Amino acid sequence: MTVKIKAYSDFICPFCFLGKGPLDEIVKEKDVEVEWMPFELRPSPYSKIDPWKEPDKLRSWDSFILPTAKKLGVDMRLPHVSPHPYTHLAFEGYQFAKEHGKGNEFHHRVFTAFFQEEQNIEDVEVLTKLAGEVGLFKDDFKDALVSRKYREAHQNALKHAYEEAQIMAVPTFIIGDEVIQGLASKERLAQVIDKELKKKKTNEFDGMQCDMNGYC
Repeated sequence: MTVKIKAYSDFICPFCFLGKGPLDEIVKEKDVEVEWMPFELRPSPYSKIDPWKEPDKLRSWDSFILPTAKKLGVDMRLPHVSPHPYTHLAFEGYQFAKEHGKGNEFHHRVFTAFFQEEQNIEDVEVLTKLAGEVGLFKDDFKDALVSRKYREAHQNALKHAYEEAQIMAVPTFIIGDEVIQGLASKERLAQVIDKELKKKKTNEFDGMQCDMNGYC
């Protein structure tokens, strides 16, 4: 019985990138279906995040983020794409990829392009190249980004995150009725998934009955 997980993240969020690892491991071991949901930490027209010019953010990177990455065995670096890019185009590309059956692959590739290769994921040419690498038709993908074909789909997804799901920070994982906010270990995710599986098995028998006419 498949457990569905909604994972809210932003491509410029380092803890979102780190949070992918444990979740990817769980996917290999349990019957789960992950749907990545967009959340923009700094949407346009707000000013872009520029950690290389903000001492507090650099200290946070050195003190918390990099040590956590090393502990988890994740190769990542603070990208010198400065200031950090807006992510709406990458998410519109994700909507295209999702519609064409490559959503998770594209999502992962954008993350690695930014945090491991320091590529500018706001650039249409860069995003188009990444789309081609996961098996999407580059011309169709580029046309969709240039024409903003998936702008409405992305805005609707953001509205859901902000207003319906009331996401306040990322990463956030919603598994059944449980909300996990922030970086979660594989063990923590497994615990919640197992709890949801047990609940589903129990609910499977709810409402079964026979009536006075002998119909069961």
